Amino acid sequence: MNIVVLVKQVPDTWAERKLNESDKTLDRASVDVVMNEIDEYAVEEALRIKEAQGGEVTILTMGPERAVETIRKALSMGADKAVHLTDEALKGSDAVQTSYALAKVLETLEYDLVIAGSEATDSRMAIMGALLSERLGQPQLTGARKVTAEAGSVTIERQTDDGYAVVQASTPAIISVVEKINEPRYPSFKGIMAAKSKPLTTLSVADAGLDAGQVGLAAAPSQVVEFSNKPPRQAGQVVKDEGDGGTKIAEFLASQKFV
Repeated sequence: MNIVVLVKQVPDTWAERKLNESDKTLDRASVDVVMNEIDEYAVEEALRIKEAQGGEVTILTMGPERAVETIRKALSMGADKAVHLTDEALKGSDAVQTSYALAKVLETLEYDLVIAGSEATDSRMAIMGALLSERLGQPQLTGARKVTAEAGSVTIERQTDDGYAVVQASTPAIISVVEKINEPRYPSFKGIMAAKSKPLTTLSVADAGLDAGQVGLAAAPSQVVEFSNKPPRQAGQVVKDEGDGGTKIAEFLASQKFV
């Protein structure tokens, strides 16, 4: 079974993240970057399916040159090869444009499953699976806490607020997983060394056959128009209960539009 895993390089969640003043995009250059945490679970799940059924695991990443660090980590975990879509023209692309670019690359690959993390920590939109499903005309199985793949079909347990739902679809299919699905493995020294020689295909916008007018900040359907930094934390307001404490708290909450 051939599986493509989508991974994304994101700013470390412990880093102080900020936007660039010039173009109001996320400043990735000034912070430590890591593989999106939930994508590690996606890689692990793909590897487990491969180990059970055979096949290949291909990593697909869209991002700057620096994202090759994240690709190498996925390869060191055990993935077989990778495709890196990188081009300055892609900078500032939003989720809609990213799904267009990834779908164009996926159309050139042979796969039974596309597996991704349920969301990225830098955007928290959780819509890439749905967007790719729409563009590729393939079923989407989102929020998977368990995946069972067979020849021609795949079944998941979809995490819900009060349990899970069983969802089945024919392949090829798009799956997004949640962190409850498994425990990602640590890359071994042998895996790290092997990753250096595994196939890595680098594609530009032209190589991937993308319309440059449909990607990048200038053409993005959604953009940050204005932002301001969070003001310094101020001293809190002390409310003394003199029989009217409840009223004072209610009035404060109403003034802050919490109620």
